[in-house]
Amino acid sequence: MNALLLAAGLGKRLRPITDSTPKCLVEINGKPLLEIWLNKLDKCKEIEKIFINTHYFPEKVESFVKSLKPNLKKKIKLLFEEKLLGTAGTLKQLKSQIKGNSVLLAHADNLSIFSLKDFIKAYKDRPVECLLTMMTFKTETPNSCGILSTNFHNIVTSFKEKPPNPSGKLANGAIYIISPDGLNEITNLSGVTDFSVDVIPKFFFRINTWHNSIYHKDIGTPDSLKQAQTDWKNLTHERSNL
Repeated sequence: MNALLLAAGLGKRLRPITDSTPKCLVEINGKPLLEIWLNKLDKCKEIEKIFINTHYFPEKVESFVKSLKPNLKKKIKLLFEEKLLGTAGTLKQLKSQIKGNSVLLAHADNLSIFSLKDFIKAYKDRPVECLLTMMTFKTETPNSCGILSTNFHNIVTSFKEKPPNPSGKLANGAIYIISPDGLNEITNLSGVTDFSVDVIPKFFFRINTWHNSIYHKDIGTPDSLKQAQTDWKNLTHERSNL
């Protein structure tokens, strides 16, 4: 399995912090978000290679990667985008380098505490018709998230991005594992740039879900960053058991 960490965003809502720092390097109690993700992926024997796309302050991301321990650094390949390709566009561009493997797709500017082992197991145990596995979480701000419905088998039946009248609080964590067949199908889609908006609706009844019941937050604003700093300290026990 390969991993793709999306780390190219401008982080406009997090200004002025992101005026001089890419969003993926914003720190949670002294540790960059990207480092938290890389440490999790590095511990997983399933992950062979980690791709990271860059665009905003790419030299700072490159410098950070160069500072990592050698065994982790050799797993990483940076993908510079002179023009942002969008979350689906980056994935499509990557297909030739993945060579038929499954790929874990995640936003490196989210803070997510979960069992990667259990998430991968949900992917491996997915129903035969499912080509993707999506991580879900419960949100208290459904207007700002992608809200979905699932059937009795926890398979996605509907999805709306930031709906004005949310039907519930079950949200898309924007962390996926995509099968080789799923990646082939996504690559053949035309006119898609945003994974949530353009891709997910094409896979209704073919995405199984796994629920993150520990912690998930989009570090999108100064207020959410401040809350995440507090939450990270309070979740020391949960993190140490993963």
